[in-house]
Amino acid sequence: MAATVTLKGTPFSLVGVPLGPGQMAPQVCLVQRDNQEIFAGGASGKPQILITVPSLDTPVCATETKKFNEALSTLGNRIHAVVVSMDLPFAQNRYCESYKVEGITIASDYRYRDMEKYGVVISEGPLKGILARAVFVIDNAGKITYTELVPEIAQEPNYEAALNALNKLLS
Repeated sequence: MAATVTLKGTPFSLVGVPLGPGQMAPQVCLVQRDNQEIFAGGASGKPQILITVPSLDTPVCATETKKFNEALSTLGNRIHAVVVSMDLPFAQNRYCESYKVEGITIASDYRYRDMEKYGVVISEGPLKGILARAVFVIDNAGKITYTELVPEIAQEPNYEAALNALNKLLS
């Protein structure tokens, strides 16, 4: 049975079931804001945090991305931090320039729809095809150690829990 999220109380089904702790994180191909492809997930040799948001053009997503940028940018190349949306790279670039987001990677899944592998693509209604709000922390070997599927799209994730899970992998 597919998982669901809500937007202001209205439920929306997801494609499949979101991955959880203990499962292997599939490698996905994404497009950066400069239109270059990158890979995230899988075994990368360093901890990763993969953050999915519906659209950077919304206030909650903009705030979330900015907060994660501030919290994670000090970790530099010790981690791979990626915020993924279905926004086109041009819109992502405009967002990054407006909000001075430079410490984390901003990428789009518009080309391959690989985030279906994580079970976070909305499958119905007016939000069909965009990503639910979720956070995945992945260890060096590609195993998911923490997940949060935010049940209400209009709410922010639990930053403290996600950052604590990531910091455990760094200690």
